[in-house]
Amino acid sequence: MSDRAVAILKTHDMVETIRWYAAAGFDVRDRLPDDNPTWCEVARNGVVLQFLSGDTPWLGAPTLTGCLYLYPPSVAAVAEELKGKVDLPFGVEEREWGRRELVLQDPNGYYLTFAEDL
Repeated sequence: MSDRAVAILKTHDMVETIRWYAAAGFDVRDRLPDDNPTWCEVARNGVVLQFLSGDTPWLGAPTLTGCLYLYPPSVAAVAEELKGKVDLPFGVEEREWGRRELVLQDPNGYYLTFAEDL
């Protein structure tokens, strides 16, 4: 079995979260219940995210002080794929630490960074 991490995150709007992640090229693996989901799982580039809404064990608004990194073969190809589907506020940037990155913010405020080595 390969290494993998699954993050479970909170959302107040599951329908919008599912819509955004599908538009951002994530596979929507499952949602429960089908008619009015309060849980879903999405995946892309080895990152698996689960979202919970409604009654959750976490008080307050959705928060994550940091970002989630994804490593596609080409950040430029991801940017081209997502153009017009989700907001790309920063575009593709080459960082001084030797990475090309594309940073997105989902509707919950979570940051996702697509990165590749230069």
